[in-house]
This record gives sequence, structure tokens and C-alpha cells, in this order.
Amino acid sequence: MQRFLTCAALCACVSVLTIAATLPSHADDEDSPAARAARWRDIEKTIFGDKVATPGGSVVTLDAPYRAADASLVPITITLDPKKPVKELYLVIDDNPSPVAAHYTFGPAADPHVIRMRVRVNSYTNVHAVAELQDGSLVEAVKFVKAAGGCSAPMGMSDEEAMKGMGEMRLKFAHDVVPGKATQATLMVRHPNFNGMQMNQVTRYYTPARFIQTINVSDAGKLVFTLGTGISLSSNPVITFGMVPQSSGPVTVAVTDNKDEHWVKSFSLPMAMN
Repeated sequence: MQRFLTCAALCACVSVLTIAATLPSHADDEDSPAARAARWRDIEKTIFGDKVATPGGSVVTLDAPYRAADASLVPITITLDPKKPVKELYLVIDDNPSPVAAHYTFGPAADPHVIRMRVRVNSYTNVHAVAELQDGSLVEAVKFVKAAGGCSAPMGMSDEEAMKGMGEMRLKFAHDVVPGKATQATLMVRHPNFNGMQMNQVTRYYTPARFIQTINVSDAGKLVFTLGTGISLSSNPVITFGMVPQSSGPVTVAVTDNKDEHWVKSFSLPMAMN
């Protein structure tokens, strides 16, 4: 009888293990295409209400690495069709703690053709670029990115060192500019963008959140863009954008962080010689 019970118990264990092996795990459920689609529908409704983004085709394209080399500095390129005027642009990292990494509102001095930036990606996730056209319709592009721990990755230096020079800015242009002709510019802002999830490697305490919330760029008083952002933006952000210079400038950049500190700097335009 004892031998029979032992055999029966072993058979029952094998049966349970066999059944368990054939069932999807909880993690598998969360990572399934259906689960990711459901999460995106929730996020989409929170941001856009009843509006639904449709595939953008050539109107909006998104370039992101399939497997990120550094999850805290993931390069993103969004390309927009210049024949389809875009009013606003969203970059959403679905599974980040704060999904909306960037919300651009474009002004009359903008040339929203190509936008480049670097972001933090916290886990394997879909990334959405959603463009709102002038008629209010939404079009999207989506990429899956393999990355992990980008939001909690330490900067590799002390907090004090990371905050040195905070608010310093540089603005570079791809070439000399001509008023009324589109050009590309790259903005660099020194700011650690601490998101509250990074542990100080010396004290072993979490560094308090200190991150950029808005960046406003204008040319001779006309808006190029306003960027609303948060903890998903990389440290010391670098943003490449297009603009149509209105005159000889200046281009003014205003930055505000979550501690309500403001930095403003004006830049002269490198004018082309006649």
C-alpha cells in the first residue's frame, strides 16, 4: 500500500508539473501581444480620451534600437511627413513608470520634420510616437524595444557632481542659416534628470527626484516648440529639431524643472553670408 501511495503521489506531481508547463505564466500573460495592446488602449484613453491613433504609414515613422546598448540613453528618431502639418507630437514608453516621455507642441517657427532625443527605458516595452495633425486626427508609429533598468540606472558619479553646472545650455546648428529656410539645430541641456528611482552608490539612499518638466524654444519671439517631459527623459538631454529662422534671431531657450527652477539663455544665429 505504501508503495502504491508513493507511486500515486509521484504520478500526481508529474501530472501537475506537466499541466503547469503547458499553461502560460503570469509574466508571459503580461508580455503577450494582447496584454501589451490592452495596456496601450488604457494609456491611449488616458492621454487622448475617445480619440484613437491609427497607423501613420509615412506620416510618422519611429526609429529605435530593437535591443538598447544603454537603457538609460536610448536614442529615438521620429520622422514626420512635411506635407502633413503636425500640431503636436507624443512619445510614449508604454511600460515606463511615467509613460509620456515627451509632448511637443509646435509653433509657427517650427519645422517638425525630424526629432531626435534620448530617453530611459525601464523594461521590454512598446514605444509609441503619436502625431496629432492640424485636423485633430491622430496617427502613430510603434516599435518594440528590449531594455531593462534604464530608470534606476545610476549616473556613475556623486549627486553633487551630477548637478554641477545644472541649467547650462548649448545650441548648435547644422549649417549657417538663412531666414525663412528650414534648418536643423541640436540643443544640449546640462541637468541630471534624477527621477527618484536611482540609488546613490555611496550613501545607498535614493536620490530625490529632480527633473526637467518643460523646454521652450522661440525665435525672435515666435514659438518653435514647447516640450513637456518628465522622468523618462535621459540625463543631460540632447534634442535635435528643425526650425525655420524668422530673422537674425535671437533663439531663446527656457527650461523649467520640477523644483520650479528656471534657466533662460539666448543664442545668436550663425547667419549665412550673402
